[in-house]
Amino acid sequence: MKIALAQLNYRIGDFETDTAQIIETINKAKKQGNELIIFAELAIGGYPAKDLLRNPAYLNACEKALHEIASACCDIACIIGAPIRNNHSEGKHLFNAALVIEQGEVKHTVKKTYLPDYDVFDEYRYFEPNKDVHCVTIGNTKIALTICEDLWDNGVDNTYMGDIIQDLAVEKPDLIVNIAASPFSYTHHQTRLDIMRRAVLRTQAPLIYLNQVGAHTDIIFDGRSFVLDSNGDVVTVLSAFEADFAELSLEKGEFQLKEHREVYLPGSEISQIHAALVFGLKEYFTKSGFKKAVLGLSGGLDSAIVAALACEALGADNVLAILLPSKYSSDHSLKDALDLVSNTGCNHHIVPIHSMVEAYDDTLSDLFSGLQPDITEENIQARIRATILMATANKFGHILLNTSNKSEASVGYGTLYGDMAGAISVIGDVYKSQAYQLAEYINRHHEIIPTNTIVKPPSAELRPDQKDSDSLPDYELLDSILYQLIEQEKSGQEIVPLGFDEEMVLRVQNMLNRAEFKRFQAPPILRISPKAFGPGRVIPLVAKYPS
Repeated sequence: MKIALAQLNYRIGDFETDTAQIIETINKAKKQGNELIIFAELAIGGYPAKDLLRNPAYLNACEKALHEIASACCDIACIIGAPIRNNHSEGKHLFNAALVIEQGEVKHTVKKTYLPDYDVFDEYRYFEPNKDVHCVTIGNTKIALTICEDLWDNGVDNTYMGDIIQDLAVEKPDLIVNIAASPFSYTHHQTRLDIMRRAVLRTQAPLIYLNQVGAHTDIIFDGRSFVLDSNGDVVTVLSAFEADFAELSLEKGEFQLKEHREVYLPGSEISQIHAALVFGLKEYFTKSGFKKAVLGLSGGLDSAIVAALACEALGADNVLAILLPSKYSSDHSLKDALDLVSNTGCNHHIVPIHSMVEAYDDTLSDLFSGLQPDITEENIQARIRATILMATANKFGHILLNTSNKSEASVGYGTLYGDMAGAISVIGDVYKSQAYQLAEYINRHHEIIPTNTIVKPPSAELRPDQKDSDSLPDYELLDSILYQLIEQEKSGQEIVPLGFDEEMVLRVQNMLNRAEFKRFQAPPILRISPKAFGPGRVIPLVAKYPS
């Protein structure tokens, strides 16, 4: 059997564009002599469509698109994901389905059995689980057709009732096909390979894993679809962070590629993070219909990284950096910011805020009479900057980029309605210790981020001689504890035996818990880790947190 793999970039709810590219790809595969073409999970309608799945107009559009796509499937079979209605009176009103289309008709419907409801997933909110597992036959090939999580039960992290791959193995399939919508994290590609190899070794059947590519606000899909032979060895891996198309044949249980393809190598953790952030940022602007970004450029590391990433993603001409010095801003910070502007070629403007801060002080002098300056005055500076940045975004039709990192977001080291403002948080899932690595990676060919920006002690510069270390532990230590609390979801008492000081662990845990209300109001964050703030980590705002 000659098979085409279609790793495409979809836009949720854009039925006209997506249907057109699906049909164009079907025609291409058919013209080149393929007998089967495979698309991703919920390619029709997009993933994650969230509560659009409750909208009758959206579901009608899915059915219309399916009809148009089926009409194009003459002389070629197609596997494609779509939501379909549950016509029974009981259960959720939809199934997440993989449809086999032949000669213009849906010949087989395979429904997703395991519906994840952890991390960023919330599928059981919308879909009814399948309860009947069987292989399907296309031509002379018996296929164990599965949908993403159906093969994800590794017996450790996620355990489900039943064992799909065992049930399918009884039928002795010739091929496993898993269509997926699997988000990126910097650890996830290897996990996917390991999970899918497990299925191959249990069935002794080769496997095609077909993922989508694209980003939908915070969630980034990296593609990297792959093919494994019956020994679990990689035959090929499709591109990362871009649409791709590959052709192969399956003869007597062995795959042959139509043309040689270099096997994709994932690269270092930081290189993957860099690629994902650039891709996610570009996708956010493309799919929201905006072209230009504005950000506050302080001369510090975080804003320099965001500016550099934005210039790479959008083009320097589409990035406007606003420098907002106060009386506490050092001369070297202004110079570092201007050096970054020179290195990237982005647009810039300098708006001093000293007179505005004085105006606030005068206005509030009676109300604050007899009280000493404190964090209130520091926050006013941050909020003045946010007001100017938002005014710029409004006036010129730009999108404001937030520049806070994950370490700051974790412990609440940021001003609500101030430096936490923005439409999208670019590095809000990047710890400060990772940010230093990211800066060095951005500078791998030549200096973009000034060296002084990287080596100087980080500071918010909201009071004389302020340093982050005045308020926070050393970032390496802080991030090590935060990683255990957030990504590993451990309690403070579980972390202490790992070699951390108990007082420090409890202090960090308390800061993390107290900042929950701030994160609830923060912009969406480009997700690059296994556990990002946002829909993947849902914590009550008002609670007595365990220690």
